[in-house]
Amino acid sequence: MTVSLKEIQEARIRLLDIIETTPLDFSNTLSKLSDNQIYLKLENLQRTGSFKIRGAFNKMSTLTEVEKSRGVIAASAGNHAQGVAYAAKWMGVPCTIVMPAVASLSKVEATRSYGANIVLYGQNYDEAFAKAQELKESSGATYIHAFDDEMIIAGQGTIGLELLEQLPGLDAIVVPIGGGGLISGIAIAAKTLKPDITIIGVEAKGAAGFKQSLLANRIEELPHVATIADGIAVKKPGVLTFATVSSYVDDVVLVDDEEIARAMVVLIERSKVVSEGASAAGIAAAITKKLPFENKKTAIVLSGGNVDVLLLSRIIEHGLVAAGRHIRFVTTLPDRPGALVNLLTTVAETGANIVSIEHYRLGQTVDLGQVEVQLAAEMRNWAHIEELKDKLHQSGYELQLR
Repeated sequence: MTVSLKEIQEARIRLLDIIETTPLDFSNTLSKLSDNQIYLKLENLQRTGSFKIRGAFNKMSTLTEVEKSRGVIAASAGNHAQGVAYAAKWMGVPCTIVMPAVASLSKVEATRSYGANIVLYGQNYDEAFAKAQELKESSGATYIHAFDDEMIIAGQGTIGLELLEQLPGLDAIVVPIGGGGLISGIAIAAKTLKPDITIIGVEAKGAAGFKQSLLANRIEELPHVATIADGIAVKKPGVLTFATVSSYVDDVVLVDDEEIARAMVVLIERSKVVSEGASAAGIAAAITKKLPFENKKTAIVLSGGNVDVLLLSRIIEHGLVAAGRHIRFVTTLPDRPGALVNLLTTVAETGANIVSIEHYRLGQTVDLGQVEVQLAAEMRNWAHIEELKDKLHQSGYELQLR
């Protein structure tokens, strides 16, 4: 059964007092990088930090008083958990959330702060989902699915209504895909109101369940998922969402973790936007020129900003390396006064900013009379790295990049 535009419009009425109409912000920088006119739909500024409150609140608004008294249960890596917990607190409904044991600590604590009972189980969403089904059977609570539910899809579809009101001339919408609830709702709303609009989904290469299933023309389950984008790390599509994506979505493209990390860095540095990995997937597709069009008015949904600070720190560092903004190399010098100064002077002449240096006289790879130097530096880009490498080689240094 397909969700209708009428159900999405009804969901919007239910959500009037609970959600924010998030901004649609034009990005000149991302437009230049992608050869399209890029507008950011900032769902990272939504209540609970992601779009998930839309579907969760809409679904729970349709429960009977008896169902509410029995409580609700959900499985989530974090954002759906917070959406369900927030809605449950608003409505005074008992709530249990099963989260993977590896879930972000910040997401776990944020969910707990809304009053939910937290159960940590499994290594991914699918294992947490199986545990939640067991608890549902034993408790009689109503399960609130993260994506494969008509009312969840209808709630997420309210973003599609907002997008076309904010920019009626939109040519395309780019949406990250995990289980498919977000893109399903948006696609139904947008395609019904504007049939010629293009809808593109973006998956992580390490969790490409939709891409594989669409190619096979049937739902297929991945043996495992591996991506920094935990919000879209799902092994297989839902039944409803697969049918909807098959009918309404024009294409699904893939991005790898390096590209996602780089996109997160670009968003922070150039757009002043903090995005989690799943949320940055659409940006990654745009700036790596994977969108199948150019010169189009394109809305990219930034689905959430709930990223653990420690993880963000590691991702930023990784993204800087991927973008050629940071380099680490090892070279060998003669063990005599002035040798290190000469190396540092050569590096400084290229405009590189040295951030750390380590100097070793002893080691299995260090010959007598030599020292090994490991040096890290901030760079402008890959061209700057090549300039540094050429300068060092011309000065007689042999180096290995790390």
